Amino acid sequence: MLHRILTRATLAASVALAACADPTPLDSPAARDATVAGAPPAAAVRKPERLAREFAKALRNPAFRAYLKAQLDASPFREHKLQFQTFLGAGGGRALRHIAEENGETAADVEGEARAAIALEVYLPVPAHRAAWTGDENILVATGITDRDVPVAFDPRGGRRLLDPDTPPETPVIALVPVETNFTPGPQLMQCLEDCGGGGGGGGGDPGVPRTTPPAPGLYMTKAHFVQDFEGWLKGAPEFEVHILGQKGATDSLLSYQCAGERQAGPYFFNQDDLDWSGSVLLFSDQQLQQYNVAHPGQNVRVFFVEDDDTACEIKTDPDRFKKVIQAVDSQYSRLTTGNDSSSAVTRIFRYGRAAYIVWQALASWIKSNDELIGNAVEDVIVGQTYPGYNWFVKTENGGTNGWVNLVLY
Repeated sequence: MLHRILTRATLAASVALAACADPTPLDSPAARDATVAGAPPAAAVRKPERLAREFAKALRNPAFRAYLKAQLDASPFREHKLQFQTFLGAGGGRALRHIAEENGETAADVEGEARAAIALEVYLPVPAHRAAWTGDENILVATGITDRDVPVAFDPRGGRRLLDPDTPPETPVIALVPVETNFTPGPQLMQCLEDCGGGGGGGGGDPGVPRTTPPAPGLYMTKAHFVQDFEGWLKGAPEFEVHILGQKGATDSLLSYQCAGERQAGPYFFNQDDLDWSGSVLLFSDQQLQQYNVAHPGQNVRVFFVEDDDTACEIKTDPDRFKKVIQAVDSQYSRLTTGNDSSSAVTRIFRYGRAAYIVWQALASWIKSNDELIGNAVEDVIVGQTYPGYNWFVKTENGGTNGWVNLVLY
């Protein structure tokens, strides 16, 4: 991850966003909201193949290719992404006109189709493709909705082909896929400018810079390793999130009390694009933990990991799948699958605790979607194994281990 001085990052973000600031009907706030509000779960959405084909055919035009590449290169967002509907309306609708002209359609036709689609983003998801593409005609535009989809791709002549969902082709690919990025300027722009990638750091400041003040009291994660990225190559880098789950009221359901991830602010921000990450990210403050313990005496909290494919920091998955993971891990480890403050007069420590009730249901608002449930953290002494440098295992059903993390209570 390439860190930059705050003012430089802010300036770069402002310059790049200004390129998309020309007000046009497609780029109006109302239009942007319309692409998101009331959108169905991604799993229920049809692939935007027609838009992908039209976009690919527009790339026959050298001027459009040069314009697209310049906008991608200037994007301050992770993986140099562009929000598709905003991109079409930017620069007085320049991209919109190119696409319409190369497809023999009116700008109104293309605009209407873009409005009807869910919010989409455009980028080259494979780092080697981003480095190799010079703006030439050797390019494909591919689309898909979920990680499990077979990508449908089009070349600049409009030819259609199916791509291997597990291995990207040698030809560079531009993805036209549902939005996974928060395109509002935020903490991520202040902390990383060019790629927001890499596994080292990315949370709670640069781990290579000594702390000048101690961290605020709370539960922190300082290292994480996962056995896979749980993300298909067309969807780019993974969006790992950590949720602190606890009892919802007096029910047998769970509530996410706090989330840490790449679209969170302040101490809860961290970005892990590789299988390994190190840094310092707050998961649950000391105040939050104390308030939870007062409201739920005798209860503990779960540290649960998700690879997000939908709305940031909202677990959206099949409730039956979620329940199956929780109940399988609880059964295997005698419900010693939660944790709490077990500090003594001389030591601050977060240790395992017993889940005091059986989870029979997920939140009613959790819907079927695409988030990957990585697993529930279980302390190494309960698992009966150790992994050097880590103290909690990320466990899933059937005894599977999806990763290891190091949790520290400061």
